[in-house]
Amino acid sequence: MGTELFADGLMAGDPPEIWNMEHPDRIRSIHQSYVDAGSDIILTNSFGGNRHRLKLHSLEGRVHELNAAAASIGRDVVDAADRRVLVAGSMGPTGELIEPLGQLTADETRVAFAEQAAGLADGGADILWLETMSALAEVEAGVLGARSASDLPIVVTLSFDTAGRTMMGITGEDAGARLAELGVAGIGANCGANLADTETAVAAILSACGDIPVVSKANAGIPVWKGADLEYDATPEILAAHAHRLRAAGISIIGACCGSDPSHIAMIRAVLDGDQPVPDIAPPVATATVGSQERLDRRRRRRQS
Repeated sequence: MGTELFADGLMAGDPPEIWNMEHPDRIRSIHQSYVDAGSDIILTNSFGGNRHRLKLHSLEGRVHELNAAAASIGRDVVDAADRRVLVAGSMGPTGELIEPLGQLTADETRVAFAEQAAGLADGGADILWLETMSALAEVEAGVLGARSASDLPIVVTLSFDTAGRTMMGITGEDAGARLAELGVAGIGANCGANLADTETAVAAILSACGDIPVVSKANAGIPVWKGADLEYDATPEILAAHAHRLRAAGISIIGACCGSDPSHIAMIRAVLDGDQPVPDIAPPVATATVGSQERLDRRRRRRQS
């Protein structure tokens, strides 16, 4: 969503969520492009839609309005589709640290997520989707807050970008085990440092979460400067080969994050559906823990045998 918004004219530093009110046609067009590419789940334009992020733009009093509008736009698009597509209400981190590391309390965090979740639910979301998380304290507060406001299923993905851990030191095993205890509907990884580390992170989550579906939504490779433009280096073919490896390892919900566009999703869809051959692209080298890579390899071999 962010990549497409910037391509459509959003300026750095501006709040994307205001476009749900000012440019709903552009948001609708982005959603439609992903439905046309084959997405079964679309994420709303509400990643920074909590009161703490919106306060940076003096929009903290419009949390419900902006989130309800985000979900409603997505709902309109999927209801017109010729197949079932789900609307996931995107909920990113607050941008604040919780006590004792910061000044935000756990109660304040729960209230913020509850407020956002209520808007997304009222707008017609099918799922509440907490993403790019790094601290278990915020994850727990987010899940409890969202659950207090709605009975919609909750999916949580964390960003693993530091040698197989999140910024706050959480491993895939930590995330898988704790989130399974919280009873969420899906657990996984999104964003992250590179494809290899995402693959090892979801393998670690899969080893610890029982039978809960595991999600992988990696960036389109690594951002690199090309002249004055910052672009991600993974082609649709690279992401499709990555998606094929993930499915072979037992990952059941597969998408893409920063730097991806509908062409990436369309290629992933074609390869996973068998309409295109699997691209002959070698797996990238992981920088995360060797143990996680070994688990991924073992699961891949078991599924191929």
